[in-house]
Amino acid sequence: MPSTDSKIALPPVDELLTAAVTGLGGAERPGQVTMARAVQEAVESDRHLAVQAGTGTGKSLAYLVPAIRHAMETGDAIVVSTATIALQRQLVDRDLPRLADTLEKHLPHKPEFAILKGRRNYLCRHKTGAGMPDDEDDQLFDPREVSATGRMVQRIQEWANETETGDRDELVPGVSDLAWRQFSVHAKECLGAQRCPSGAECFAELARQRAGEADVVVTNHALLAIDAMEDFPVLPEHDVVVVDEAHELVDRVTSVVTDELSEAGVALAVRRAGRLVEQGVADRLKEAGEDLGALLAAAPPGRVDDLPQSLGFTLALVRDAAFACITALGPRNKDKDDPDSAGARKAAFMALDETHDTAQRMLDAFGAESEADRAEVVWLDAGHGRVPPTLRVAPLSVGGMLRDKLFGDRTVILTSATLALGGSFDGMARQWGLPDDDWTGLDVGSPFNHPRSGILYVAKHLPQPGRDGLPEAYLDEITELIEAAGGRTLGLFSSMRAAKAATEALRDRLDVPLLCQGDDSTSLLVKQFAADPATCLFGTLSLWQGVDVPGPSLTLVIIDRIPFPRPDDPLASARQRHIAAKGGNGFMSVAATHAALLLAQGAGRLLRSMTDRGVVAVLDPRLATARYGGFLLGSLPPFWRTTDPAKVREALRRLTA
Repeated sequence: MPSTDSKIALPPVDELLTAAVTGLGGAERPGQVTMARAVQEAVESDRHLAVQAGTGTGKSLAYLVPAIRHAMETGDAIVVSTATIALQRQLVDRDLPRLADTLEKHLPHKPEFAILKGRRNYLCRHKTGAGMPDDEDDQLFDPREVSATGRMVQRIQEWANETETGDRDELVPGVSDLAWRQFSVHAKECLGAQRCPSGAECFAELARQRAGEADVVVTNHALLAIDAMEDFPVLPEHDVVVVDEAHELVDRVTSVVTDELSEAGVALAVRRAGRLVEQGVADRLKEAGEDLGALLAAAPPGRVDDLPQSLGFTLALVRDAAFACITALGPRNKDKDDPDSAGARKAAFMALDETHDTAQRMLDAFGAESEADRAEVVWLDAGHGRVPPTLRVAPLSVGGMLRDKLFGDRTVILTSATLALGGSFDGMARQWGLPDDDWTGLDVGSPFNHPRSGILYVAKHLPQPGRDGLPEAYLDEITELIEAAGGRTLGLFSSMRAAKAATEALRDRLDVPLLCQGDDSTSLLVKQFAADPATCLFGTLSLWQGVDVPGPSLTLVIIDRIPFPRPDDPLASARQRHIAAKGGNGFMSVAATHAALLLAQGAGRLLRSMTDRGVVAVLDPRLATARYGGFLLGSLPPFWRTTDPAKVREALRRLTA
């Protein structure tokens, strides 16, 4: 990207936005204009902005146009962060190329953009050329899995000779994580471009170079968090970040800073170190890992509030044995002139460092004087199949990290269709750690006329949902609603078990095709659902934000229950208790906020175009009867509301007549 020492005259944002919308064949909307102006003002005043923009607002253009203008004016790149790599690709493959073509004649040069992912998403030329490591070989004891992985490995090898980017997402069909790991490296394993024999042609480094020359760099929340929190920079220098799908930021950052420890993880460190240290030193770590595995296998899963003596002793054994291996490896820059040896040593150091640091972090998580002083939570996942029992540790809040590392040095624009929960941005602002009095909240609304286009039906007459599956009354209600709608239904259930149970029970009752998540890939199921208006699709939370079906194929969205986190969810329950100990309302801050976000995202599936009409049916009567119901309702689009089942069925019949 050409740099500039002083600002240059550019068309105003309103003019550029009009040119963009006209060039793309769209229609300018008041909310879009308001948002674009607010983004520009926030950038110019160095003030953070949280902006809620409903479906159909055109929020991508509303932040991309002022972002590109700022990049052109200052010579500084703008970073746009999305929740997932799939959303990154949507911006880079569809939105930005068309926008760049449209704006080119209005700007000093055609806007340049690049996509940047974590290093593990790119093929490592050095690792590919050096041959496959055998870190995982002894874990493959299913012959069918060995064969399938072998075929994937062969495909990767063939693709490696053809690819120009080394980007895993361009390998179609995809491959398993197990196969891909044999051709990629973690950032901490990487030798670095200067020391690696393949550094000059490294795919990850080439992607970083392209990003350094771009006006707009598109990344994801996980890499944004890594860039903000690690000591080494990952993204190009930037002073403005746009966080799209910002309602997912906390969960994505939490995933990045969550560590885990298991016998399998320790065994990996042993295999890497065992080639480089004396056998006795490696055996000590192996035995500590086996002790940990036996202890975790016998322990009950769930949150660990107080450190049992046996667990504390075993974690200390693992920590000390890992440290002994680190010491035995000697200087970290040893063999720096031998890339193969240096690569093996760096991989060993990374695995040992993670094992040592995670064990110490878990020990440090205990011993706070009170619940209010606790900073982290430890819990045990029971494991299943070939996944062993695993101990995990995560922070009770990431707000402080984000305040210091993300919001401190740059201006951040946070946007989503769902941010103002219960009518206020304060709940999300607290979770993000936005500095007090240094941010603005703005709801630009939606172009949809919700009261005229949709009905929110709460089945107040039904019993409260229990833990023993869907009550018969719920199945009867779903049947009557789908029959009235003539199919055309997206069923969103709080668990996969509930979705499958409803599917099995209702296939015998209904004369319309009924698909269930897991029957095929989600993308193929959604295509099949959209192609036949009589079809129904049932799924769980992962569908709530991923289905976009405008038109007559989706007239009814059914939500079986308020999606509170499970009472035994270790992280949510610990955060709730922690907030309560500090004098806050833990239930409203954690459980109700979680439910409000998911409810709003689920209800948002109904209206995807200006001509859509339909019903959102929530079967859980607590939405109408509980004290927290007002907060949840205040987080939903302003549909016309009713609790009368007869009115809803009649409305559905009219819509599908």
